[in-house]
Amino acid sequence: MTSRLAAAATVTLLAATLAGCTDTAPQAAPAPSAGSPTPAPAFDVRDEAAAAAMALVPGSATSVAVTDLDRVRLQLGLPDLTGQSSPAERARFWARAATEAPLLTDGLLRGVDERLAREYGFTQDDVRWEAVFDGPDGPGYVLSFRLGLDMAAVQRAVRDRVGPLAGAEVRARDSLVVLGATDDGTRSWAADPALTALVGPPADATYVERGCVEAPSGVDTGRLEELEAWSVALQGGLATARLGELRSDAFDRMRLAASWPGERPAFADGFRRGVADPSTGRVGYELVDPVAAAALVRARTVPFAACAD
Repeated sequence: MTSRLAAAATVTLLAATLAGCTDTAPQAAPAPSAGSPTPAPAFDVRDEAAAAAMALVPGSATSVAVTDLDRVRLQLGLPDLTGQSSPAERARFWARAATEAPLLTDGLLRGVDERLAREYGFTQDDVRWEAVFDGPDGPGYVLSFRLGLDMAAVQRAVRDRVGPLAGAEVRARDSLVVLGATDDGTRSWAADPALTALVGPPADATYVERGCVEAPSGVDTGRLEELEAWSVALQGGLATARLGELRSDAFDRMRLAASWPGERPAFADGFRRGVADPSTGRVGYELVDPVAAAALVRARTVPFAACAD
């Protein structure tokens, strides 16, 4: 009885989330006055991580993975952790994050942390969030540093070409370091309403991709509609996939996991008890293992994003 009640409660919570009790649809921007140009989408340091990253991802990119490290620190009970914290405390955080958090990125600067701390006075633990994108023009990234950090020290590390910082650009005003990012909002993902609609409320980690995932041989995708873009957000005990509004195939996509083969981790190791909402195009799951779920997303083992036959 207890297990049945717990399962029912989980499904109810997922259904409420999809129905909008814990999420709201994005509001349409007011129309510009006659004769006035539409303002270019701009980066805003106050935006949540995935939404902020959209204004920096170049339009040619095909995917972006965002990890909100500030939210992960908060979830693990270490909201005040910075590069000035003790090495032991910082090591404990990353040991826990590796086994408890849905990291879609690994911490770009971790490999050079010791040198950064010793010579420049900052580390990976001064990064608020990070985004990694890829596409035909090559990979790139965005590092959003905590506000108030001495960006002159970061600039010196970039100038010295330390690790992944080689070739990067410092945007001190916004506490950013970027590689391959755009500085023109009209040429960014933020200029595409279909992509911005896929980014929801704050999450520990968010993945957005243009296109779809090829289904393994033997998986029937004949009932699916075409899919141009999709996202999945991992937060707390829930995962929310967004496929775009008015998806009559939302339930079919949710059910594909039952026939989707694969090695460990299998989809059910990270995601269970799916519910779907065709009107909003969202599919929700209980996030049973954040680490396994993140690995599945990174490997694109996500049946709900399958290409149509």
